[in-house]
Amino acid sequence: MSEEKLDIPAVVQPAYPDYRVISLIVGCAIFLEQVDGTVLATALPTMARDFGVSAPAMSVAVTSYLLALAILIPVSGAMADRFGAKRVFNSSIVVFIIGSILCSLTRSLPMMVAARLLQGTGGAMMAPVGRLVILRTVERKHLVSSMMWTLIPAVLGTMAGPPLGGFIVQFLDWRWIFYINVPIGVLGYWLVRRYIPVVHCGARPAPFDWLGFALCSVGLGCLLFGLEMFGENTDMRNGVLLVAVGAAACLAYVLHAKRREHPAVDLTLLRIDSFRLSVISGSLMRITQGAQPFLLPLLLQIGLGFSALRSGQLILAISLGALMARGVTTRLLRWIGFRRVMVYNGVLAGLSYAVCAFFQADWPFWLMFGLLVCCGVIMSIQFTAYNTIAYEAVPTDRMSAANSFYSTLQQLMLSVGVCCGALILKLAMAASHNTEPSRLNFSIAFLVVTLVSLSSTYWHRAFAHDAGHEMSGHRQR
Repeated sequence: MSEEKLDIPAVVQPAYPDYRVISLIVGCAIFLEQVDGTVLATALPTMARDFGVSAPAMSVAVTSYLLALAILIPVSGAMADRFGAKRVFNSSIVVFIIGSILCSLTRSLPMMVAARLLQGTGGAMMAPVGRLVILRTVERKHLVSSMMWTLIPAVLGTMAGPPLGGFIVQFLDWRWIFYINVPIGVLGYWLVRRYIPVVHCGARPAPFDWLGFALCSVGLGCLLFGLEMFGENTDMRNGVLLVAVGAAACLAYVLHAKRREHPAVDLTLLRIDSFRLSVISGSLMRITQGAQPFLLPLLLQIGLGFSALRSGQLILAISLGALMARGVTTRLLRWIGFRRVMVYNGVLAGLSYAVCAFFQADWPFWLMFGLLVCCGVIMSIQFTAYNTIAYEAVPTDRMSAANSFYSTLQQLMLSVGVCCGALILKLAMAASHNTEPSRLNFSIAFLVVTLVSLSSTYWHRAFAHDAGHEMSGHRQR
């Protein structure tokens, strides 16, 4: 590729492999995260029994990891600019492996939370830094295709996770869930060292905003753990206090960022229409997206009485659908454009979550599997559109800041989704005086989070009619 083809600073002398190669390798790192997350979801009921806690209480094992991602992702861009994307990328894989080993050695829920926080420290760098490599080496006209290539290994990870988790839980010890990360991580480390190019930011990194980072960390951490307490049988005053402290820290950060030239999270990016609308609508949809992988395995195993293996086979359907969407998303965006895809497909995506509320134990396996495949196809199309349109109008010199901001919100809203799913389930159980969640309790939880995702339609309609035409190749008829 020549410099003229790349919208990057002239000081960089690119000699990059084909964008498909880079995208696939970045996707392999995401594969590691996806396998870990989807395998863990299937094992939550078993882990709850071993730790002597209720199934909804295991949500903290998920949110602690996502919290670490949300807190540390703002640092990822600055770290990549200062130390090099390749070096940070590989270091994050090493930390993730160490965290995985510690997770396998835990004997209580608090120990698991601590190990998951360390694991999340590594995971916080992998996906955003990998995406940053793509944004700095791929032409904008190839971004949609590049994102699709990146998602192929990630989708394979989500496909392998559920049946693998079900097999491990049924025939082995759940701790093997974390041991399998070691060989995958070693392979990813070698691939990055061998094939990922050294990517420079092209300018001297700005001083890092440590005060802003501290305010964001306190704000996000207190908000999420406060929401977590609302879903537990603990003193509600502590939850209210944490939420209040978190809200105050977030407000303090907003005031701080207005006076800072290079804040940890650049809020001025919200002035860019396509970025702002993608953040808002995508955040609403991701609340439901975060709740589903937490609620669905519990519904299948506790609400419907399925085995862990059968539950994993059904969850596999979502990943299979996401893989099938790879072949149609680019063509669909080129045919009808980003705005129409997000408006109409967004409604279908919201309704696809609601389908899970009506599952019955006597439904044919093929029917539930087929419905979840469709759900996977629709959700994949929607999130590919979000992840691409967000960067349409972002200047190249602000890509690092935009990537950190977007990735932070993405992980944060997934965490909020898990908290909301656990809280709604807990409230439904309390209303029906159940000590264990029933199928009806799960149905209520799925329907409530569906309403959240459907509210994103208002923001989809606010996109310009020609939004993303340059990237998709769509032409108005």
